[in-house]
Amino acid sequence: MTLNEWLPLIIVASSLAPGLAIFFLAENQVAARTTLNMFGAVLKLVLILVVYLGILQGNEYEFRYDIGVDLEFSLRVDLLSLLFATLSSILWVVTTIYAIGYLEGSRYRRRFFGFFSICVTASTGIALSGNMVTFFIFYEFLTLATYPLVVHRGTEEALQAGRTYLWYTIGGGTVLFVGVVWLFVLGGSMEFDRTGVLAELADEHSLQLRLLFWVLIAGLGVKAALVPLHGWLPVAMVAPAPVSALLHAVAVVKAGAFGIVRLVYDVYGIDLADLLGLLTPLAVIATITILYGSLRALVQDDLKRRLAYSTVSQLAYITLGTATLGVTASAGALVHLVHQGVMKITLFFCAGNLAETLGIHKISELNGVGRRMPLTMAAFTIAAFGMIGLPPIAGFVSKWYLGLGSLEAGHPWILAVLLTSSALNAAYFLPIVHAAWFREPDREWDVKRRARFLETPWTLLGPAVATATLSLAIGLFAITPWSPLEMARQIAETWYSER
Repeated sequence: MTLNEWLPLIIVASSLAPGLAIFFLAENQVAARTTLNMFGAVLKLVLILVVYLGILQGNEYEFRYDIGVDLEFSLRVDLLSLLFATLSSILWVVTTIYAIGYLEGSRYRRRFFGFFSICVTASTGIALSGNMVTFFIFYEFLTLATYPLVVHRGTEEALQAGRTYLWYTIGGGTVLFVGVVWLFVLGGSMEFDRTGVLAELADEHSLQLRLLFWVLIAGLGVKAALVPLHGWLPVAMVAPAPVSALLHAVAVVKAGAFGIVRLVYDVYGIDLADLLGLLTPLAVIATITILYGSLRALVQDDLKRRLAYSTVSQLAYITLGTATLGVTASAGALVHLVHQGVMKITLFFCAGNLAETLGIHKISELNGVGRRMPLTMAAFTIAAFGMIGLPPIAGFVSKWYLGLGSLEAGHPWILAVLLTSSALNAAYFLPIVHAAWFREPDREWDVKRRARFLETPWTLLGPAVATATLSLAIGLFAITPWSPLEMARQIAETWYSER
């Protein structure tokens, strides 16, 4: 095998090897653990950059291994996998820094950081999967790797949340397994670049293909938090802030959304999905999820739960754009995969800063906190405005392309959904911003952590400020050749040029 064939596997292993090594360290070997964490995070980012430059030069990167019975383990790099893998690797670096500061002095850090690295390994494997069989392997690997992070605190509440998480995700995985086996019987291992295989079966097996699609959506919809399969997500907010950030921005929910994108565009193909009448019902499910999540967010006083229901709503934008025909809407869906991740991780970092520094967990406790923690709340405000869709922040770009794409596709009702959702976003984010900046403090805060010069330790503040700045930068420079939007446009144009 050549180096180009090995590189996808090396990228996956770049976080797996440090994660496994961490389990063999003593709990008090902090320096060694931190070095392994940061080495793995930076190495993965460098390798992905190398592969991206190689793709631009026309190189191909694919690893294949025959696992028997006509099954292949396949890792392949294309622009879509690069988009997701780049998001995962960049946010893993900042989340690692944040987690090191957040968990300073706490128990079970070896276990946490070991599974933390394995979780990112699974996410990267999902991104680089070349067929549905490989995708399913890493999809279930992600479920098992994330569970110890959800129950990390070890409290009864955390254990109950972990049980709920397992019931949903293992149930969804079982349904997905049925779908993958069914898909294999119909069309083989289903390479993601062979959409024509199922199209050839459409005349004879149209009903079977429709049923199979919804079985696969049900399996993927659990992690994508589509209503009514979303119940695990708000419950899982009992996990530490770095885990919440990982769940909402990088790993679990993004794996579900990414899987839906692969299913529609790279398994069924746009023409077949449209021919079978699958896209409009999928758009309706996404719409229900968008509105339901926003309405539930409105009534939450717990800050992390409000952010969780916001994720339920915002993540469904990706499914809605995927179900809307046209390059513009598809590009909007794909770029929101990135934009939502960067903005949402900022919000969870800020929520963690408030909890760890001042012991604030509820929105009713936020009055005047912007005066005590101005940088944290400035970062929160930028990300919240982006979620609402205010220019020039990243969220505006996503919503603009989704709205424009809906009009191009002849579906103005989707634009109405987006406008309604933005109004609801404003209704549950603006009161937080107003309370933090414009209301007088009504309590003495119980300061849990102090920093000599900053409002909170730099390992907590730095990642929040960095991702907030990135949210602003990728909105301001969205039209540049190296932006996530440009990559999303290239991917969408490729899909539609092959019709």
